[in-house]
Amino acid sequence: MSQEQLEQYWQAYLASIPNASFSSEDYEADQFGDNSVLANELGNLILRGVKTATCSALWEWEAEGSEIPKVGSKTIVLDGDNNPLCIIETIEVEIRAFSEVDTQFAFEEGEDDRSLESWRREHWEYFSRVLPKIGKQPSREMLLVCERFRVVYK
Repeated sequence: MSQEQLEQYWQAYLASIPNASFSSEDYEADQFGDNSVLANELGNLILRGVKTATCSALWEWEAEGSEIPKVGSKTIVLDGDNNPLCIIETIEVEIRAFSEVDTQFAFEEGEDDRSLESWRREHWEYFSRVLPKIGKQPSREMLLVCERFRVVYK
């Protein structure tokens, strides 16, 4: 997807808001997960309203030199082919250790059977794939950027 197509999608979102006066608002465009199959699966969960939370390792943000999301941040969620699925708005951000993620947050992530046990298993596997790329290994103490969000456009 080209930057121009993303901008057209963003402008369509802004046009859908009555009295929108924030056309200079910034947005990110990103896939969820670390591969196209996972991006499609997680994007579909978001569209269905099942997935309303996500997390990433604070180390990933630091390695990219990126600021962590803030309440009000907007993201165009992309599918596995980089096509826009929807726009989400961050409504809460917390930094927690992996071991401090609770059953409610695991449920809101909406993946697998939505249990804390499956959340821990699946996220440990995910972090075991992505963190070595930045010279890190997952640990129970690693800090996660835990976000809750809502769909604002689809």
